[in-house]
Amino acid sequence: MLGPLLFRLEGPYFAIGSWVAAEALRLICAQFKSLGGGTGMSISPSELSQMVGLKAVQALLGLRPAAARDVLVYWLALLIAVLVTLGIYAFMRSRLGLALAASRDNAAAARSVGVRTARIRHVLWIAVAFATGMVGALVYLQKARISPDAAFSVTDWTAYVIFIVVIGGVRTIEGPMVGVLLLWGLLTYLAQYGSLYLVVLGTLAILIMLFMPRGVWGEAARRWQWQLFPTQRWLGRSR
Repeated sequence: MLGPLLFRLEGPYFAIGSWVAAEALRLICAQFKSLGGGTGMSISPSELSQMVGLKAVQALLGLRPAAARDVLVYWLALLIAVLVTLGIYAFMRSRLGLALAASRDNAAAARSVGVRTARIRHVLWIAVAFATGMVGALVYLQKARISPDAAFSVTDWTAYVIFIVVIGGVRTIEGPMVGVLLLWGLLTYLAQYGSLYLVVLGTLAILIMLFMPRGVWGEAARRWQWQLFPTQRWLGRSR
């Protein structure tokens, strides 16, 4: 329902529209008493004990239910990360990935040569929503509590993601991986300084955008020719 409306926007307007849509959904979810209203709801231990594979992990490692759930969520998160990374790489190496890159660079020119930009964006929207839903489910299984403010948090789900991509490197698969590691290290080290860490993260993001527009991985790849997931294509001469 939201896709056809948001896809009429381009560039920064699409980002702003997505932000507004998320805020609207937060307000809507807060009106349902069956979901806990604005305060949210907790997941009961009996419901958490029904996780698929939980009893197998308990029996295999001899852990309590809470510890077994942590182990299961960790390995599921790692599996999702690997599958999503490989899926993105396969997509970017495919014809659809090439069409998406053409649409990103110049949508009008891409449409002029037969690229169905609207269809590609819809497919990508659905795929990303599915992956995000799986990640969100794991996060709240781990926390055992969910609320509208947390589920639609701009800081946790928007600001951090943008920071990760900016400092790691845009238009690369390796960049966000590096960005995640850097963000985790900064949050761990700066946790003792309270909310000051937000100032540090913002300053660091501005400096990297000014002096390293390619991001940390982008600059390293340009200087030392590092590539773990090469996605660019080269025009070859046919024989």
